[in-house]
Amino acid sequence: MKTVSVVTSAYNEEESIEELARRLRAVFDELSAYQFEAIVVENGSVDGTFDKLRRIHQEDPRFKIVRLSRNFRMDGGVTAGLRFATGDAAIIMTAALKEPPEMIKDFIKKWEEGYDHVYGIVRRRPGTAFLRKVNSQVFYWIINKCTGGMIPKNVSDFRLADRKVYEVLNQMDERNRFLRGMFVWTGFKSIGIEFERAPRFRGQSKAYTLGVVELALKGIFAFSNIPLKMISIVGLIVSVFSFVALAIIIIRVLAWGVPFPGFGTIMAVMLLMFGFGFTALGVIAEYIALIYEEVKQRPNFVVGETLGL
Repeated sequence: MKTVSVVTSAYNEEESIEELARRLRAVFDELSAYQFEAIVVENGSVDGTFDKLRRIHQEDPRFKIVRLSRNFRMDGGVTAGLRFATGDAAIIMTAALKEPPEMIKDFIKKWEEGYDHVYGIVRRRPGTAFLRKVNSQVFYWIINKCTGGMIPKNVSDFRLADRKVYEVLNQMDERNRFLRGMFVWTGFKSIGIEFERAPRFRGQSKAYTLGVVELALKGIFAFSNIPLKMISIVGLIVSVFSFVALAIIIIRVLAWGVPFPGFGTIMAVMLLMFGFGFTALGVIAEYIALIYEEVKQRPNFVVGETLGL
């Protein structure tokens, strides 16, 4: 009998964790041809999430708990869960019930057809603010262009990975982890399944704007050096235009004499150059920050205690 591990990270999810467990149990019981384990990573919650997880584990030993010493964000929590996974395949999902657990059977069906990696593609995002939807579209357009189409549009963290896929990720010890890109980078046979993302079951979203923007930038910088190349390209273009403008000014001076004072033009050009210069420094600083995090070699997570493992 094949074993499937369900890995999820829960941060302050006391209002939804019991419903998640109930719906997962229903899926486990329906797919009786497989043996399941649910590895729930309690990701530094400050509410009653861990107490409820303890009771869930006592009622059903298939639910195994990893409690981290503090919050290591979604990617850190999933990384911890995958390290403890023992299944022939692992399914990754959030604990907020935005992804329907009932889709697990669709993932497994594709897995049995021979796909090593089955990922969810968000078709609709009901209940999501308009600005967040626009930000998502812009992010996926940019990262798709920067990576040569490697990362599919609207791909989510909800996915199934065969053991040989997630074991490769377990060997990747980088600190700046963008899991959606890392899974695709492994290159195994993959397919996407569309689904409609449900509104959060209960509680407040933990995906704040600044955190989402930070994750987006990390994904772009961690999987592409196009921003660095763009500095050189833009610098070259600006230099060409500067030389052309200088030649035109010289010709005008020789032909018609010194023109009227161009204080405004000079200031505009200076501000443009300063803006480009600081933007270039900012891009370089982002890459240096990524390197800085890597060379420190701190762990991606710290386990406080475990239940059932």
